[in-house]
Amino acid sequence: MSKLKIWNEEEWDRGAKKCAQKLPLKVPRHMPNMIPIAESGIKWKGLVYLIRHDKEKIIKRYLLKHPLRYATRLLASLCKKKSYTRDRDFFFYNLKDATEFIQLANHPQALIVVGFSYCHKPLECPSGRFSTECIHDPEHPVCRQCFIGKAVNALPEKAVIPLFITTIHYIGGTLLELQDQHPDKKLLFLITACEMTLEMFGDFGNMIRVPGIGVRLDGRICNTMRAFDLSEKGIKPGLTIVREETQSRMLELIAALRDAKK
Repeated sequence: MSKLKIWNEEEWDRGAKKCAQKLPLKVPRHMPNMIPIAESGIKWKGLVYLIRHDKEKIIKRYLLKHPLRYATRLLASLCKKKSYTRDRDFFFYNLKDATEFIQLANHPQALIVVGFSYCHKPLECPSGRFSTECIHDPEHPVCRQCFIGKAVNALPEKAVIPLFITTIHYIGGTLLELQDQHPDKKLLFLITACEMTLEMFGDFGNMIRVPGIGVRLDGRICNTMRAFDLSEKGIKPGLTIVREETQSRMLELIAALRDAKK
């Protein structure tokens, strides 16, 4: 698995254009804008889903260590109309804005999880779409055209953990494990996800009290529990995307992380 040692966005983009001319990715002709969520009561449905589908009992095991603490935080979050504040495609959990995220990332004990939903991997992804693997090889023509490949190569080497998210239990369990294994660290997250996921599981983030930003995906997102359940099983033929404006905002945050971790 290779990664650019010195990040240069202009150089990356020039390489991406050359790769697109030689081997363009197959993108559906029609990438619809985000459609409204066709579910009601999704906060409670998300909580039930999280508990019912915790097959490896990772989340239950950690929650039982401090049941009163987590139950109190969860109830407080559930009583709120929204578990987040929002600025365009950025959803803030336990944060006021991106400036506060950068301030927290500058803490010497900060540990940042940067996660990417599998559903915006290209159809031609060499690691497979429904996979927690990603080669993000700058010399691979698919990786070079992929926003995930670009973002991972732009990340700093230190104090950042890139994750490639297949299920809600994978990211939730990872955050709980890191919180348990590194009590001295200030854990943060920056993850991409569809709006339905950000709505459903924001209370979980508030419960474990990890500050972070959820980046809303567009395109062929899930808007029903049925579609979400299928996507959690890897059945997701459509592509989602990070909008260009949002890509720029996300890369600005990543640049701030590089400055913080020099």
